[in-house]
Amino acid sequence: MKTKALSALAIVLAVAASTPTTAQTIDGPKVEWNFSTWGKKRAFTAGIEKVAEIVSQRTAGKFTIKIHYAEALSKDKENLDGIKIGAFEMADFCNFYHPGKNPAYMVLSLPFLSLADWNVSKDVREAMLKHPAFVADMAQWNAQAYMSGLLPQYEFLGKGKPPATIEDWKGLRVRAGGGIGDAMRVLGAVLSTVPATEVYTAIERGTVDAASFPFTYAHAAYQVHTVTDWFTSNLSPGTAECNSVINKDAYAKLPPQYQKLLQEAKEPAYAALVNAYVEIDKVNLPLFKSKLKEVVYTDAELKKFREVAGKPVWDKWVADNKGKFDAQNVLDTVVKEIEKAEAKHKKKS
Repeated sequence: MKTKALSALAIVLAVAASTPTTAQTIDGPKVEWNFSTWGKKRAFTAGIEKVAEIVSQRTAGKFTIKIHYAEALSKDKENLDGIKIGAFEMADFCNFYHPGKNPAYMVLSLPFLSLADWNVSKDVREAMLKHPAFVADMAQWNAQAYMSGLLPQYEFLGKGKPPATIEDWKGLRVRAGGGIGDAMRVLGAVLSTVPATEVYTAIERGTVDAASFPFTYAHAAYQVHTVTDWFTSNLSPGTAECNSVINKDAYAKLPPQYQKLLQEAKEPAYAALVNAYVEIDKVNLPLFKSKLKEVVYTDAELKKFREVAGKPVWDKWVADNKGKFDAQNVLDTVVKEIEKAEAKHKKKS
């Protein structure tokens, strides 16, 4: 967690150094966009909130993005449908909500990809958004990717005996989706499809032993820490990709200076997003440590996790998607981009 915080700080400082304290007002027509998301204002929405703030300030209120929370405009699983028909100009979506709508995007939900470092995660996701298969996923919804939600690595919180080794996961009833769920199945865990809003009750009643969520903010948001006994802090079994997308027609109608402004707003928005995650960790992590048993795996144990429940799941994903798109190329590109980003940020450190 300390490494993550330092990486986040590096992003924030770099953006602060490169962003002018005073910026010239951009003139243009009156444009009002609507943005569809779910839930309430939280760390996950900090990035797009920063974008909305910047575009309004820089245009003296002529270009505004109104964020609609709590599924006010659309159900979370139907945001891409709304984008396609132009019901709103921007929206959030998460790949695991509907794998069939964004099959190539699911590569970022594969288990044990090395995306724990904020800088690496940002660079890899930004690179993948330009991959032809990712572009094609969005094109069918008349959408273009804008910026990632940079979901943190998932971790597990659970009740009962802590799983100290890879063998201890066998027989555990776990709530885990996507590639993480596939990995847990390989380890012998029993998967549960409990909706996020019902995890608290399921663990409290003993029908589920453990649940995975983006760490730490989502566990705290659902109060999972109040009904569990332990948490994993360095398993990093995987993450997912949530993205803010733009209706292609709406973007094309924007004057060039507004299009440029949207692109310029991304870096400070990413800084705000990472900082929000880090700040909430500063509150939640000490709370978790004070109440729950922390499970920390050795490097040798983590290597076993990756060998047993990582690569085999990757290979199966490629095989399952053969013929739909060039899945092997998508996976190879992710791995290559991770290696490139790790080398880049290792040099900087």
